[in-house]
Formats: sequence, structure tokens, C-alpha cells
Amino acid sequence: MTMKVLGYAAQNATDDLAPHHFERREPRTDDVVIEILYCGVCHSDLHQARNDWGGSSYPMVPGHEIIGRVLAVGPGVTRFKAGDQVGVGCMVDSCQHCSACEKGLEQYCEEIPTYTYNSLDRHDHMTTQGGYSEKIVVSDKFVVRVPDGMDLKGAAPLLCAGITTWSPLRHWKVGQGSRVAVIGLGGLGHMALKLAKALGADTTLFTRSPGKEQDARRLGADRVVLSTDDAQMDSVRGQFELIIDTVPYDHDLNPYMPTLSLDGTLVLVGFLGALESMLHTVPLIMGRKSVAGSVIGGIAETQEMLDFCGENGITAEVEVIPIQKINEAYARMLKSDVKYRFSIDMASLKAE
Repeated sequence: MTMKVLGYAAQNATDDLAPHHFERREPRTDDVVIEILYCGVCHSDLHQARNDWGGSSYPMVPGHEIIGRVLAVGPGVTRFKAGDQVGVGCMVDSCQHCSACEKGLEQYCEEIPTYTYNSLDRHDHMTTQGGYSEKIVVSDKFVVRVPDGMDLKGAAPLLCAGITTWSPLRHWKVGQGSRVAVIGLGGLGHMALKLAKALGADTTLFTRSPGKEQDARRLGADRVVLSTDDAQMDSVRGQFELIIDTVPYDHDLNPYMPTLSLDGTLVLVGFLGALESMLHTVPLIMGRKSVAGSVIGGIAETQEMLDFCGENGITAEVEVIPIQKINEAYARMLKSDVKYRFSIDMASLKAE
């Protein structure tokens, strides 16, 4: 039998999200049934709900930063049991046999991952629905364990904002003494600062906004550079092995390239689309520098990130909201009026 669930959904690209009853699939042999306790609010939820990227399917229940408690498991599941604290991120399945999947990099599945919402289940072809809801049913391969003692409301954004910044830090082998810069202090940027600092890096924030220094230093920045100040930018020329660019809109990369060291890399994690400004190649050629991209992380990498955060007391900075304030939260996100991520207390659904 299918499972009747209450959530909040977008019915089209223009109306507010509202209560919505829908059905989850009957659990399969390898499935985990999860009661959702908290769900983070990601910028991509807003983009998808409003069809900013095209391809949105309605009704849509967003949410891919899910923290919950296991209610039941299928007969083939051995890693989880009822009562376990678990998480689900941006993916709920992949082909499991391409070269990326075989390397544990399911986010780069050559047949495209099955995303947590606005995607089609590979088996029954039902539309997937996300975490702004009471419960979710997920294959155990795409469920991660939340360390004991972790603050659950602040853990939710780790499943997207955390892993999106952790993955490039690990891929480019950031560790003790590495020199890392972060562009932008938002949901992604604040996690990049926390994680880079905890890995032992010397950490710098690039920002266009004066007045962020105190908060940036609290979050792990050793210095703050105003990217609109030529003298400040010149003072960090040739410094950084890795720059994590979290800016979610079109912007000029050229001012940052001279700040990379020999063999340094600027990795884009925040923006999807065409960069309109031309990239000057001289700084690249003269320093064997690179511009790269990265997206979330594989399941093993996500578990590694959660375990690291558990050991180091790291969670996202969140403002907890009831689900009834999700539309207000979307409006505030557009104005960057949140420090630094919203986390929905899904117990508020019971008020519907």
C-alpha cells in the first residue's frame, strides 16, 4: 500500500506553497521509512518552485536537507533500525554502475542521479517529493547516519550547504597550513569557512560588503578582504591554493584570479548558468591556474563530512521556522535576510 503524507507544495510557478496531501511509495526491500524532524531551506528550493531553471513539475514538494528518525526498514536493510537519527540529501538514487557511481561519486552519475524532489523514480517512475513533509521513503544506499549529540536543526543544511563546500575542500586536499579563500558569506560561504578552518587551513573571506568582518572571524576567517578595494586585493596577490566561489549569481571572476598561487584553483559551487564576463587567460597561463566546478558530494563523502562535523562540533548557523512561514522565508532569502540558513521544524505540520 502507498503511504498518505502531508507536506507543503508549490502547485505552479507563481502561487505560494500551501498544504498538500500526496502519496509515498510502498516501501521496497531496501527502503528506509523516515519521520522528518527538520528540513533545511536551500536557494535551489526557491529556484525549482518558481521554475527559474525550467523543467519544474507540479505539484512539487521541495526540500533536500532532511534530518529525521527511522520509523521502519525493509527486510533487506541491515545498516539502520527504527529510532536511528539519519539524513537524506539531494539524491535518492543513481544508476549504481557507471564509472562515477563505482567511484562513490553518485552526484556525477552518467545517467543522472534521481534527485530528492522534482525527479522521476528509476523504478516506478513516480515523481519524487522532498522534505517539506511528514515522512519520506528512501533506499538505504542514500541514507546517512547523523552522529549522536549533533544539533539536529543545525545539521539539516549540512546535507547540501555542508557537502557542497566539503567536497571541493577534500578533492583539492585542503589540510593543515593550506591557504583557502571563500567568496561570499551566505549559506554556502559560512559553511566553507567553518570547514576549511577545522581542516587546519589559513582562511580568508572575500566580500563586497563592509561590516562582515566580526561575523566572518567568528565563523573561522583569519582575514577579510573587501573585493572592491584594489589595495586590499593587491595585498593578497598570489596567496591562495584554493578559492571556493559561493556566489549564486553571474559575476566577474577576473579580480580573483591574480590572488591564486601557482597551480591554484578557483572552484565554482554557487552559480548555475553562463558567466557573461570574459575570462582573461594571462593570469591562468602565467601561473598554471584553473577554474573548476563542483556539486554536492557522493554518499560516502557525505557520511565522512557528517562524521567530521560531529567530531568537531560543527553545524550550520540556522534560524528555525515553522512550515507555515516558508513563503516568508523565500521572500527573505531573496533579500539575503537570513544568517545563514533556514531550518524548518517539521513538527509544525501537525498544526495543519
